[in-house]
Amino acid sequence: MTKENYANHYCYHCGELVPSGSTFSVEILGQARPMCCPGCEAVATTIVQSGLTSYYEYRTEPAEKADLVPEQLQSLSLYDHADIQQDFVRTTDKNHNEVSLSVEGVSCAACAWLIEKQLVREAGVISIRVNTTTHRALLVWDPEQVQLSHLLSVIHKIGYKASPFEADAQEQQYHNTMKQYLYKLGIAGIATMQVMMLAIALYFEVFGDLDHEFRNYLRWVSLIFATPVLLYSALPFYINAWRNLKAFTLGMDVPVSIALLFAYAASLYATVMEKGEVFFESISMFTFFLLLGRFLEMRARRQAAAASANLLKLVPSMATLSNGEQIAAKTLKIGDVVTVLPGEHFPADGEIQKGLTTVNESMLTGESVPVERAKGDTVYAGTINGDGNITMIVTVNRNDSLISNIVRLQDEAQLSKPKVAELADNVARYFVAAILIIAAVTWYYWHQHQPEDALWITLAVLVATCPCALSLATPTVITCSTSTLGKLGILLRRGHVLETLCKVNRLVLDKTGTLTEGNVRLIETKLFSDMSEQQALMYAAELERFANHPIAQAFSAYRCSEVLFDNVENVIGCGLKTDRDGNEWRIGKYDFALSSEKDVIHSDNKHYSVWLSCNDKPVAAFKLDDPIRQESLELVEQCQQQGIQVTMLTGDNSVHAETVANRLHINEVVANQSPQGKLNYLSSLPSSDVVLMVGDGVNDAPVLAGAHLSVAMGGGTDIAKSSADMVLLGDKLERILEARKLAIKTRKIIRENLSWALGYNLIILPLAVSGLVAPYIAVVGMSASSIIVVSNSLRLLK
Repeated sequence: MTKENYANHYCYHCGELVPSGSTFSVEILGQARPMCCPGCEAVATTIVQSGLTSYYEYRTEPAEKADLVPEQLQSLSLYDHADIQQDFVRTTDKNHNEVSLSVEGVSCAACAWLIEKQLVREAGVISIRVNTTTHRALLVWDPEQVQLSHLLSVIHKIGYKASPFEADAQEQQYHNTMKQYLYKLGIAGIATMQVMMLAIALYFEVFGDLDHEFRNYLRWVSLIFATPVLLYSALPFYINAWRNLKAFTLGMDVPVSIALLFAYAASLYATVMEKGEVFFESISMFTFFLLLGRFLEMRARRQAAAASANLLKLVPSMATLSNGEQIAAKTLKIGDVVTVLPGEHFPADGEIQKGLTTVNESMLTGESVPVERAKGDTVYAGTINGDGNITMIVTVNRNDSLISNIVRLQDEAQLSKPKVAELADNVARYFVAAILIIAAVTWYYWHQHQPEDALWITLAVLVATCPCALSLATPTVITCSTSTLGKLGILLRRGHVLETLCKVNRLVLDKTGTLTEGNVRLIETKLFSDMSEQQALMYAAELERFANHPIAQAFSAYRCSEVLFDNVENVIGCGLKTDRDGNEWRIGKYDFALSSEKDVIHSDNKHYSVWLSCNDKPVAAFKLDDPIRQESLELVEQCQQQGIQVTMLTGDNSVHAETVANRLHINEVVANQSPQGKLNYLSSLPSSDVVLMVGDGVNDAPVLAGAHLSVAMGGGTDIAKSSADMVLLGDKLERILEARKLAIKTRKIIRENLSWALGYNLIILPLAVSGLVAPYIAVVGMSASSIIVVSNSLRLLK
């Protein structure tokens, strides 16, 4: 049997024989594939419709025969396949799995709290954090204890829909949600206009004294218009309220739903029994203004959350291999060779093998000027190739690319809540309970003294004091500020950055690669033995091959093809050493290379920062030069003007450190420090000092981790970046000042939002309880309060 006949006779999904006469098939990878039964057809259709067709590309054997199970549960089970998970699941340092989820239906802090509360009860869940602004969640779990499909099903069972985050899918979901809101808003708006006209006739009697029959007729017409508003337009409020009540918690939609249902029930009774007051116009207006507020709020929050998601859209969907074949960019693997034409986006992180070009990296660094890239240089997914034909080799998996890491870390930073945000969320939950109690007491009081007004006053209390603005006061601010920092080329890695950055009063800076460009050049060699200069440079270069420091790059041009040294030990902060043919070779600082030398360094040789020795005898000394960054002086001067004390903390010798410090007007210099020495210096500072440390090297990792707040330079080592709280992608030091300015503005706007939200509720509550606030005024005030808070937060995006 030929391969084609085999494919036509066996089920493409499970591999079993297709019965004769079977008509089951599904279009997969551009072809109609035969299926053996409705079960396999349903499952395969679900896979394709869920955007998981790559499962069939990566699988190594047919799937098990599919049983007819609910489509939703079957779809969730697909996410447990390892081949599918490689597109969106990341393994953490502790061998846990991590995934970013899109969560549909999240409307407030109570929704996020509900999801987090339900999932943390599940065995194997390490952490779950939900962002109400971006409608995303970061889930970390132990795959040995629980499967992803089970955790997704838990979210589905409490009324929300969750799936792995994809920028395009979430964009489509957003547009669908907004379309549904527009439908509901349109119906509520039309009904409100009609009911208000009828209400004018009823309450103001513009037609003169109304007959009893005509008055009842107008009430029945109002009931007809108000009913679809209550049953359809207000549906989102009931759904959210029901979720909260099922989980024994209180959200902001609970009082709103109670107000709408009670008002409708009372009005229906008054219409049928032909006695009492009706509130159909209030029901329509409530719903219309609430939906309008939610609609504008969703648009504003979407604007705040779009920045990180838009980064992923920069990665092209297709890539061209070196042989001309076009494949999906997400299927690229390490080692694949790709051709990138001028004007195209790079499809993956990699290294240039052939070609010279300029690359626009503004989407990553915030720097609009293109940078030159040649053979051996690293390029990143999503950046734009300028004017050269480039051949590159993929060096990083899609999930570990720089742009994916940026989005993931931004999500983590947005999910991290400052203490004031956690306090606001707790207050909002308890505030809802307080509102319900106050509303009950209000109804009882007015029912005893003025029964005809008790209902509408209670409705005003329920709606006017809903803590929507309080719950939105901080999440939107954090999202906006994190997005703006991303545009500046600053990547947040910890949630406390914005809080701590406002309090910094001491700046500690490394020298090489931070205040200086890190572009170290060898300018002079001095010999102390009969070894030739070329040979001394070769020995130095071969030792420095084993270091990852800007100084090592200064010797790279003198490396030879043969292996001179092996088993080289890197003594962090000091230098390198090894044994060769019974001789101990060392390179590094003077006191390291010549550890037993009695004489201190001669004044004529003090400008030589790197020494090469053999058996504790000097062989050569090297003078190096490292240009100071243009923006270093501006950074130091502005910090000093703002009352921030500046210290240079370096492992370099004091002569070079003093030279740089004098040019930058830095008064305090701590030189010749080992990594432990740097850490000891931090420990010696007064407790009142809040330290911001900036560094780039391996020897800076301990002090970066030990500082209150730390920044790693984008061109620094990986260990420095992993130890820091922030990464400066573009190496532009002035961005640190912009970040601090933004952090101070963020703190100010959070305080403004909380002051407004709390102040509004404290003012409106006694007015509503006193009967001085009409229901329609209450709903307008509540909606306006939320919109003001969100709009104020959006100022951070400018």
